[in-house]
Amino acid sequence: MTTVAAYAAPSAKAPLERTTIERRQVREFDVLIDIKFAGICHSDIHQAREGWGEAIFPMVPGHEIAGVVTEVGPGVTKFAVGDRVGVGCMVDSCRECDNCKAGLEQYCTGGGMVGTYNAVGKDGEITYGGYAEKIVVDENYVVRIPEGLALDVAAPLLCAGITTYSPLKHWNAGPGKKVAVVGLGGLGHIGVKIAHALGAEVTVLSQSLRKKDDGLKLGAAHYYATSDPETFKELAGSFDIILSTVSAPLALDSYLSLLKTDGALLNVGAPEEPVSLNLFSLLGGRKTLAGSGIGGIRETQEMLDFCAEHGFGAEIELISASEINEAYERVLASDVRYRFVIDTSTI
Repeated sequence: MTTVAAYAAPSAKAPLERTTIERRQVREFDVLIDIKFAGICHSDIHQAREGWGEAIFPMVPGHEIAGVVTEVGPGVTKFAVGDRVGVGCMVDSCRECDNCKAGLEQYCTGGGMVGTYNAVGKDGEITYGGYAEKIVVDENYVVRIPEGLALDVAAPLLCAGITTYSPLKHWNAGPGKKVAVVGLGGLGHIGVKIAHALGAEVTVLSQSLRKKDDGLKLGAAHYYATSDPETFKELAGSFDIILSTVSAPLALDSYLSLLKTDGALLNVGAPEEPVSLNLFSLLGGRKTLAGSGIGGIRETQEMLDFCAEHGFGAEIELISASEINEAYERVLASDVRYRFVIDTSTI
């Protein structure tokens, strides 16, 4: 075992504090990664504060990890020392179910994917995430960060990027499609960039027009305030796809009214509270209400290559580890443009 410095939540809702954790020795198919940057995802806050249910403590959050390989196991063939790599929301899965074999490890039915943190691995050990100096991961759950992407702006792509790319690709966002992105935050701003790069006509639906200039610069053609009742009248029946990135409950019936016939409302934000709807909102127009998790390893690599090809990463605010607790509060207040990234050299 190797001892490394990390930031952990000692208990639910407690401030994160500097500590040390143990990383396993490098096994045959493992890579040891010197973490350079770790994004702060709203999921980290949900889990550290038990908003999504009982969690494991102490918890080292972080599943937007970018770094450099410093050691490889004897059986490793995909990576070498010095490679620029990333780790997202999972570090293992059963590898044997139909979903795993199809490259959909995120939907593993053989026990479920093993989360990068707040989970228990096959070896019975608790997983600890990216708010740390180093991490050891099986090579099959590591992706390569293309040279065209700086590590700091690449880190949030490992969750926010793939979480928006996967449903947009699955529901065929592209030329001739009108896509609305609900919320211009950590997920939403990357969703706008990706949908635009795919060739879709993009509209941002946000509570106010406060970030309108940013939205248009990121690739949106239109920007509307959902606090204005006229928005829902004006845009009724307008969109092929609506991608909801917010973690607050939506008035689903109102948003479903904005879809064309056969349109789809895709949810990637995960509110802590249940939501409700009138099924007539779906029946009238053969509409789809759907959800999407992250993406598989193969698709995550595809997403990184796509972002590098189109020359963009996340819009970030780089912080030191001592600012993590403040950053959590600012995320909850929507006071970040658009993703906090921890410089892990400050841990």
